[in-house]
Amino acid sequence: MAGLLGVAVLGAGRMGADHVRRLDRVVSGARVAAVADPSSESAQRAAAGIEGASVHTDPLAALAAPGVDAVLVASPGAAHEEAVMGAFARGLPVLCEKPLASEAAGALRMVEAEVRSGRRLLQVGFMRRYDVEYRRMKAVLDGGGLGRPLMLHCTHRNVSSPPDFTTGMLVSSSVSHEIDASRWLLADEVHAVRVLRPAPSSGAPEGLGDPQLVLLEMGRGALVDVEIFVNCGFGYQVRCEAVGERGSVRIGAEPAVVVESAGEARTAIAQDYLVRFSDAYDREVQDWVDATRAGRVTGPTAWDGYAAAVVAEAGVRAQASGEREPVEYAPRPALYGG
Repeated sequence: MAGLLGVAVLGAGRMGADHVRRLDRVVSGARVAAVADPSSESAQRAAAGIEGASVHTDPLAALAAPGVDAVLVASPGAAHEEAVMGAFARGLPVLCEKPLASEAAGALRMVEAEVRSGRRLLQVGFMRRYDVEYRRMKAVLDGGGLGRPLMLHCTHRNVSSPPDFTTGMLVSSSVSHEIDASRWLLADEVHAVRVLRPAPSSGAPEGLGDPQLVLLEMGRGALVDVEIFVNCGFGYQVRCEAVGERGSVRIGAEPAVVVESAGEARTAIAQDYLVRFSDAYDREVQDWVDATRAGRVTGPTAWDGYAAAVVAEAGVRAQASGEREPVEYAPRPALYGG
């Protein structure tokens, strides 16, 4: 593709506005061609000062705006299917933030639509695959020096949860990242989910079962435990340790900067995901732009988004039942290596 890739950004909330900034100021080879959000004020604020960027309240109108070559979907999950299907209808490549859909059935419909198109158009925004530390862990595991992976120990903590956050969203929204990371790091599928629920923290909003321990059983026998704690109060922390037959590798536990003075050592703790994973988001979007301009899609697939949604739904069932819930997938299409 000659010239800059014109991108329509759908959703101008915190995530969408950050992607608009990234496309405009950080990423090379692209420009913001349109911004859409149900709130015209949010869309106008995100697009302010960007020459040639049109503003819309209707996402489908943004797809039809002049100069749009590709789409970045950063709207709430319930709006993803309409946006992605609209992009497919126009043959536009899409980078869609997770979750791919609010329900696995919606994600499967997107998989089926992409299969009917006969080519990959969709990348799902599992940005941890682009994080330097996660990539180093993946390289160590793939290198085989630790032997067969036996366990992953994961920690996922947020300072606080938004007002509309539900107990189910601990798995469907937050743990969806660990679900995808586990599938990617271990090159395996999740076969069953359990959820253990301690007494809620006093810092959790009324009715929110926070924290929880999510256990994933992988197909080849590895176990993954995820501590999800979305109202820890002190910072945003993502950690992971992989334990193999002959050793282990861990990420996220060591602070980048430690200040020692006045008889104490201090380190800053990131307060949200946009700080902790800023480099990963930059790398993800740059890779997507580069691949799209070359006529390719190389990142996490629609099938990855579907698989994460299926596992998440099993996890929500496990929250309610207190039992081990099996995961059942639709047949994997050949487009995704099935």
